[in-house]
Amino acid sequence: MNQFFTNKKMIVLLVSVILFVSLLSLSLTQSGSVTFIQQFTNDITAVTGRVFSKPVNAVSDVFGSINKLQDTFEENQRLKKEIDSIYETQAEVAVLRDENERMQEELELKSSLKDFQTISGTVISRNPDSWVDQVIIDRGEQDGLEKGMSVMSSNGLIGRISETDPTSSKVVLLTNLEGSSNQVSAEILSKEVINGLITGYDTDTNRLIMTQITSTAEISEGEQVITSGLGGSIPRSLVIGTVDEVSMDDHGLAQQVYLKPATDFEHIRYVTVIDRSAESGEE
Repeated sequence: MNQFFTNKKMIVLLVSVILFVSLLSLSLTQSGSVTFIQQFTNDITAVTGRVFSKPVNAVSDVFGSINKLQDTFEENQRLKKEIDSIYETQAEVAVLRDENERMQEELELKSSLKDFQTISGTVISRNPDSWVDQVIIDRGEQDGLEKGMSVMSSNGLIGRISETDPTSSKVVLLTNLEGSSNQVSAEILSKEVINGLITGYDTDTNRLIMTQITSTAEISEGEQVITSGLGGSIPRSLVIGTVDEVSMDDHGLAQQVYLKPATDFEHIRYVTVIDRSAESGEE
């Protein structure tokens, strides 16, 4: 029995030696190439790397896309703010340019009214419900304003003072169609003296209407119309507008003239009040 086990051990030992020698021989004969075991190990490592690298790369790509999206969003917000700022700046520049032009017009108007005492003011209120009727200005009794004084803007007559308070006044405009209290005595600068009254306003064409003109008067388009000074509180020579159209009235007995106003009644910002008491040669 002991001999059997001894022989078995010898056989196992012999087989082990043969396998060892065989593997050693195989390794020696293929010394210039990768061994089978090493190749197997490399393959397992490569497969394992690919298996784990794909989800890792996918997660990395997702986070990278999120970061890029966040950067894009922040850039868009920054650009939007810059665009808004540009629009605001352009609006401010447009407003300043418009105010500068209107102030320049008022300066030119004051320089042309050297024979009158003038008071400059600014429109502080205008009710949309009575847009063509009146405006409120920031000058009042403490500035020397009185009811009936003429008011001009942008080189043209716009109306007269109708109410005064210590620090503000109401100006009734020539475009006010209520009653006859706002009628203005006017004169057309033609070859002959042509008098009439500013009695209305055409809201469809934005033109003043001058009536009570004799049917024989010769009137040409483009002729200037000024105040005649015959209306009491309004002095002579204040510009009203120019002749735009001439026609006969509804009765065919007199002419009526449509005037293009010298000022834009829709955009009144600055005004100049005329004090007739300082007019030279007052009647």
